[in-house]
Amino acid sequence: MRAPVRDGLEMKLRSMKLPSFVAHHGEVAKRAEKGGWSFDRFLEELADLEMEERKRRRIERLLKASNLPSDKTLATLELWRFPPAVKRQVPTLCEGGFIERAENVLAFGLTGRGKSHLVSAIGHELVKRGYRVEFVAAFRLVQRLLAAKRDLKFDAELRRLDAVDGLIVDDVGYIQQDREEMEVLFTLLAERYERRSVLITSNLVFSQWDRIFKDPMTTACAIDRVVHHATILELTGLSYRSEAARKRNASRGDDSSSDKVAKEAQA
Repeated sequence: MRAPVRDGLEMKLRSMKLPSFVAHHGEVAKRAEKGGWSFDRFLEELADLEMEERKRRRIERLLKASNLPSDKTLATLELWRFPPAVKRQVPTLCEGGFIERAENVLAFGLTGRGKSHLVSAIGHELVKRGYRVEFVAAFRLVQRLLAAKRDLKFDAELRRLDAVDGLIVDDVGYIQQDREEMEVLFTLLAERYERRSVLITSNLVFSQWDRIFKDPMTTACAIDRVVHHATILELTGLSYRSEAARKRNASRGDDSSSDKVAKEAQA
């Protein structure tokens, strides 16, 4: 039968929301007694366990809220495919210094070059360091902003996004590009300028961004804001998907299809 004193202690620890104290104080007490620890060392050991557990739970919450693709991590990223300049920058970006400085990351490249996987992998590493990250396709973000504007909740949505340290906006080049969509996206970028970081992927180089923002002045202003403090990653090479398709076709002995896929990837 458990002693009433121990039961009372566990109840008090639970009421103070110290689950690691509850789970480990018995075993730590035995080690402390056996090792002749001081009271300070005993408490510090329990405090360390509590802090580690809280950190783990916080990272779990951040990861769940991030909407990051679970399979697009640094472990699954084939970094060797990227240009040397990109490979050199990735470790530094994963440390999160650019988040502290409210700088941006812009990944450019044709379809299938690994842009989304790259920024997602960086996002996962940022979450591990305790940063709030959100991954969202550009068209979904714009639709969400438009809905908030329609419901007179646009400012509230901007405030919610302002709590995100690193906002990953994937595939900017695929927005439908009517005037209302352009306006809400531009407002978001302007609000985060020099305050919060955005990580953007796009298959459109800057000279083609007039397809997104239409108006030349607005296009210039948007580019100025995202580029002013930014790391630019240019992804070249073959498409992941076309290369995989070519390998599949080659394994079946269909060389003509492989050549066709390769030519289409370079088009």
